[in-house]
Amino acid sequence: MTTKRIVVGAHYGLKDWLVQRVTAVVLAAYTVILLLTLLAQPELTYGTWAGLFASPWMKVFTLLALLALMWHAWIGVRDIYMDYIKPTGVRLFLQILTVLALVGYGCWTVIILWRV
Repeated sequence: MTTKRIVVGAHYGLKDWLVQRVTAVVLAAYTVILLLTLLAQPELTYGTWAGLFASPWMKVFTLLALLALMWHAWIGVRDIYMDYIKPTGVRLFLQILTVLALVGYGCWTVIILWRV
């Protein structure tokens, strides 16, 4: 006797698991490089911070880390919503708010980085 397997859900599983791990590695690398760079400075002043983030490599690496953080956060929050918020309308509303907040934070970061 064969039973048909009914698959339910959006099939994110393996891809999202892998994305969570890759984005975590990017964030860990960014944190280590930022800490090592800051520890190598004789003093931490506004000039030190501005000089660090004025270099193009740091701007690009910071944006890469920001994108990794946004993607990592989206997957985690989306999974929490899917697990614990059962009414579809409420879940969709929260997901839209989350996406808008993440995009807003991303735009704000770009403005800050390119202002330095």
